[in-house]
Order: sequence, then C-alpha cells, then structure tokens
Amino acid sequence: MSSDPPHDPPGLAGALAAGTVVLDGGMSNQLESAGHDLGDELWSARLLAERPEAVTEAHLAYFLAGASVAITASYQATFEGFAGRGIGHDRAAGLLALSVRSAREAAARARAHGVGRPLWVAASVGPYGAMLADGSEYRGRYGLTVAELERFHRPRLETLAAAGPDVLALETVPDTDEATALLRAVRGLGVPAWLSYTVAGDRTRAGQPLAEAFALAAGVDEVIAVGVNCCAPEDVGAAVALAARVTGKPVVAYPNSGEVWDARARAWSGGSMFTPERVAGWRDHGARLIGGCCRVGPEAIRSVARTLAD
Repeated sequence: MSSDPPHDPPGLAGALAAGTVVLDGGMSNQLESAGHDLGDELWSARLLAERPEAVTEAHLAYFLAGASVAITASYQATFEGFAGRGIGHDRAAGLLALSVRSAREAAARARAHGVGRPLWVAASVGPYGAMLADGSEYRGRYGLTVAELERFHRPRLETLAAAGPDVLALETVPDTDEATALLRAVRGLGVPAWLSYTVAGDRTRAGQPLAEAFALAAGVDEVIAVGVNCCAPEDVGAAVALAARVTGKPVVAYPNSGEVWDARARAWSGGSMFTPERVAGWRDHGARLIGGCCRVGPEAIRSVARTLAD
C-alpha cells in the first residue's frame, strides 16, 4: 500500500474540468434483470463469490450503454459481512479485489466491442448500515463513535485501494459522523475518492444541514468530487448547486429512479422520475459526474449519455 499523495485517475481530473463524465447505474437492478436472486444480506456482493462473471456482464452492459465509470459490486462487501457467511479474512480480501478486477475486465471487453472513450473504475465503499442489511444506511446514527466507524472502514479501504481502482466511491453516506470517519480513513491510501451523501431534501438522512456535511470534504486533498447518490431525483439540483458552492470541487450526482425503497418489505414502490430534463438541470447546476443508483438501468444511462453529449 502506497503512502504517496493520491494520484489523479488518468484523464479523469481533466475530463471533469472540461465537462461531464457519465457514471453507470444500479448494479443490483441490472443483476436482477439478468435473473439473479439478490434476496440475501450480502446483496450483489454474494455474486462475487458465486457468479463473478455475472458482475462483469453487468458492468459491461453499462459501458456499452455509454457509461465511462463503473462502480464496483463492493458496496455491501465487508469483512464482517463475509464472516457471517463463513468466508474468512483472506478469501474476503480476495473477493474485494475481485470486484475491482471484474470492472477492469468489463472495460477491456468494452474496448474489444469498439468503445474508444476513457473508462475508469470506482471501488464502492458503502456505509456501515449496508453491512447491517436492515435499512439503517437510510437513517445513520448507528450508536458508534467516529473512531469506531473509522476502524470499521479502514481495512476494507486499504484492501480496495491495493487492488488499484482509479477512485474510491465513498457512497450513500447518511450522516456527518460517518463522513468524518471515511475522510480520515482515506488519508494516505494513495487513491483519490469521491464522497456522496444520501439525502432527504436539504439535509442528510440523519438530519444534518447539507452545507455542513459538504464542508467536511472541502479541504481534503484526497477528495476529487462531492455530491449525492441514492436519493430522490427532485432533491439533486439544489444539493448539486450547494456542493459546488461550499466545496469548490466537481460535483457527483447519481440518484435513484424516484421509486421508494421499503426496507421492511425489501421492495420498491412508485414510478420513475429520472428524466433527461432533470439530468440536464443537474449538469447546469454544476454536476460533473452524473449517473444513476437504484432502479436506474442501462437504458436510462444511455439517455444520460445522449443528454450530456447534446
């Protein structure tokens, strides 16, 4: 593991300065659409152990649809979660590294299909609540201190960084305590990161003002973008403008389709509000990394790519 300053992903910093970069969409819904059962506490991370080829195919679908960044299937992959399924530390570390290799393999296949634009890999680091698999990532405030959260996240971050992603995606962060822990944990890893909160209106899921939440990353050199994900599309525009103003950094935005997740029923309800008009608005408000999260599939990402190209 390097202790050198974080490097820029080749070309990505320049791409963000010049315009917008398209992220992928939801991993879980793409896997489910391919017929894979994710009714498991490990969620899509289970397929890293059982069907890694399915993960590669999901990434490839998004690259072929127009995405330039693949977010790995490691959101719910933790040493503790794997241990609960009888998977030891070394095997778990191998699966975390495999999540990065799977995305790299998808990028290689996309290039073989004729995709010529730059392609990057973002290693997903989900919140502590994702490991609990009880919906608490949408509440935060787990009863842990910042130091305890940092100790939880650091080993996984070290393992993912060693696998060589272009960037670490610190995503679906519900509160400022966990953001503080993650920002501490990425220091010295030698890999840049983006930080994205899951929000409700103008506050984090735990209820803190977004201006205060975004400000935590303003002076952190490792962070190359700040923003929101796994939230309602209608909450994105104002959050993007605020993140740009508070941090002076490029902004990342990848909300859900607009359907609502029922954690108790483990199901989605409602209709999609992820539209080209909204995507154009996020860009106009300052977003430079734009994609989708839950229930946003390849067709929606194809529409994002077309909208941003226009």
